Amino acid sequence: MQMMDSIPVIFHNSIDYSSLAAARADNFYYPPEWDPSQGSLNKFHGQHALRERAKKIDQGILVIRFEMPFHIWCGGCNSMIAKGVRFNAEKKQVGNYYSTKIWNFTMKSACCKHEIVIQTDPKNCEYVIISGAQKKTEDFDVEDAETLELPADEERGKLVDPFYRLEHEEKDLKKKKEAEPVLVRLQRLSDAKHSDDYAINRSLRTQLRNQKKRVAEEEASSRKRGLGIRLLPNSAQDVATAAKVKFSSKFDRNTKNKRALINASSIFPGLSYSSSSDKRRLELESKRRKISAGKASTLLAGAYKPSSWSQNSISSSRQKVASLNGRR
Repeated sequence: MQMMDSIPVIFHNSIDYSSLAAARADNFYYPPEWDPSQGSLNKFHGQHALRERAKKIDQGILVIRFEMPFHIWCGGCNSMIAKGVRFNAEKKQVGNYYSTKIWNFTMKSACCKHEIVIQTDPKNCEYVIISGAQKKTEDFDVEDAETLELPADEERGKLVDPFYRLEHEEKDLKKKKEAEPVLVRLQRLSDAKHSDDYAINRSLRTQLRNQKKRVAEEEASSRKRGLGIRLLPNSAQDVATAAKVKFSSKFDRNTKNKRALINASSIFPGLSYSSSSDKRRLELESKRRKISAGKASTLLAGAYKPSSWSQNSISSSRQKVASLNGRR
């Protein structure tokens, strides 16, 4: 072992390891005081190969990861523990069913640290809760689940009896004849649909090609309208929904009042024959004053360029003023 920058580097079979912990984890590190006559490293350190999992191995207990096989209710806090939740469980053998071992799993719930004991049942091929919890029962109807109801043990025993089969043979044949036309028609329909794979693939590709073309046309139409999303084609339901939409009466009343105010107001700043309230009239007059004041300011500043008619009127007015001054 060579020390470089306070980091131990181990040379073993031409392999150098960057840390002593990694070497110990891989069981490549042999301390200087170890001798081959002392046996393996686990025997030398006085520990089991499974480390902490085998701390009770002398009692026949091994710590494993146990996965809950079904939904259960915790016996301590009555909370549900879902199927598939994993626990650190103590596994031990408690018996035998013929040559099959019966295992017992003891664990503690994460919600209240209540002890739960589950045991295997090789006879019925399932798990059994011994203590600390209760299995959540989930019943369902055969028709709702769309499954087939298997015959009970008694019915299976009756089917072995030849006399029982002889008595019910006529009923079974009658049911078969009634159901045969439907089954044959369904079989023919299935054969017709799945007989030609090339035709099915061709129709599917044609359908997808038409769908892509339609989507491209809808996107192009949306871009022409200046929209960034694709609009779906109109449907009868959309038309009916749009026809049912009505604006509020307040909106209509405000629109009607504004139009009446515009129609009744005068286009001249000094006159107003509006039949509306004085408040509306004053607002319109103030707006007109602001507009006229803005035009006057632009005219004085020289930014406003008068037309030919306005220039002629200004020149004629100037001539009249000059002639009046000459007469005086």
